[in-house]
Amino acid sequence: MNALLPHDEHNQQLEANAHPTDWQNPSPKQPYHLVVIGAGTAGLVTAAGAAGLGARVALIERDLMGGDCLNVGCVPSKGVISAARVAATVKNASDFSVHVPNGVEIDFDGVMSRMRELRAKISQNDSAKRFQDLGVDVYFGQASFTDSQTIDVQGTKLQYKRAVIATGARAAAPPIKGLDQVDYLTNETVFSLTKLPKRIGIIGAGPIGCELAQTFAQLGSEVFLIESQHGILPKEDREAADIVQKAMLADGVQLLCCGHDLEIKNEGGIRLTLNSHGHQYDQPVDQLLVAVGRAPNVEKLNLDAVGVKFDKNGVEVNDNLQTTNPSIFAAGDVSSKYQFTHVADFLARIVIQNSLFAIGPFGKKKASELIIPWATYTSPEIAHVGMYEQDAKDAGIEIDTYVQHFREVDRAILEGEEEGFVRIHTKKGTDKIVGTTIVAKNAGDMISEITVAMNNNVGLGAIANAIHPYPTQAEAIRKLGDQYNRTRLTPFSKTMLHALMRWNVGR
Repeated sequence: MNALLPHDEHNQQLEANAHPTDWQNPSPKQPYHLVVIGAGTAGLVTAAGAAGLGARVALIERDLMGGDCLNVGCVPSKGVISAARVAATVKNASDFSVHVPNGVEIDFDGVMSRMRELRAKISQNDSAKRFQDLGVDVYFGQASFTDSQTIDVQGTKLQYKRAVIATGARAAAPPIKGLDQVDYLTNETVFSLTKLPKRIGIIGAGPIGCELAQTFAQLGSEVFLIESQHGILPKEDREAADIVQKAMLADGVQLLCCGHDLEIKNEGGIRLTLNSHGHQYDQPVDQLLVAVGRAPNVEKLNLDAVGVKFDKNGVEVNDNLQTTNPSIFAAGDVSSKYQFTHVADFLARIVIQNSLFAIGPFGKKKASELIIPWATYTSPEIAHVGMYEQDAKDAGIEIDTYVQHFREVDRAILEGEEEGFVRIHTKKGTDKIVGTTIVAKNAGDMISEITVAMNNNVGLGAIANAIHPYPTQAEAIRKLGDQYNRTRLTPFSKTMLHALMRWNVGR
């Protein structure tokens, strides 16, 4: 088991929940309807859901229950981000005529201790004891397929009718010259820090890199963010990414984009050498965080023995989440290009239905039918669901686009959050929403309204008919509904309305 550091009372409590040292693997209840390998989000949801519906379920975990999300991902990162946002708010308090005479004093060790305490508290939800109480047989150890009906875990043979691979993915080193010569951080180790790095280099300006770059800058580190492409968040709406980039630069992040010839040197410490926009940099740092590269956790599963195909991107599945062995399914980061906790949750629900309750082609659910939102928790946040404009062009779908800037939304003005917008794409000539991007303080919360609308075929015009509280930032979405409805007011309809008014109330 990978020990969490430091080994304080909070991490001891986490380990007591997520991998108890005195745990005794149960005697098998053969055969299991479902054996789930991996106790991250996909595995936990699959196991709990199937057991709750009456299935005999075994859950195997070789490390810590809760997977990346609980231990080294969403939970610890948002715990630290929340502290960094408070620090940034205090630093900018003078904008609201609130003056903090002595400035901001940040206790980084305390920030990390708070995160560990809250993570340990949350870990109760993913604990071995809780899942045992839910009727799941929990096994700790390395799982390995021996044949199409048997999985070995620590020498115990588990017979199964169906199996689920939910082993997730891990950080993987990209091919950067000299990287193997230094000790560097990944998302799996950065949350073990107890001392704030004076200078930190971060490779990769995707969601993880941007979130942590801004966080460390807000907490007081000198941050050098390196990205090979132009700008940050290369997969996001460019205008949205530019707004976030502007905010990150204001927080002190030094962006070295279009970085080429990157080399890591170990010369009296870590040095980063690269060319960015024609300028040669040779920058010493105290810590280096690598925020690019992921690899599926498939080693030691013996997938070849059961005819399950996989490659560097993960386990191969069809739209029903079946692998190339029809009795074995896969869900979560080990097989999905959408590596988000909430996606793993809903893929697990599909696995439960298709593995246990579908008969032939009847009753099967498809992963492609999911409408998937996501968010990047920078300040401001970026959230998106559905198609980008380029996606629609590539698919040959004509669209209309509606934009509402927050500089015209009262709540945003009052809170000093005028940078940002909501952009909604609809199928041309209709109010059917095909995609949305939001850049705002709480964009991750706001996107859910659009996701619900898309899931239930509620059009943009109908959203305008729902009363939104005033003043809220979500009012921006209602304003876009009004924008759409105004497009329906054609010259003919205006003439008819004018005639009706004259007939009703006179000239």
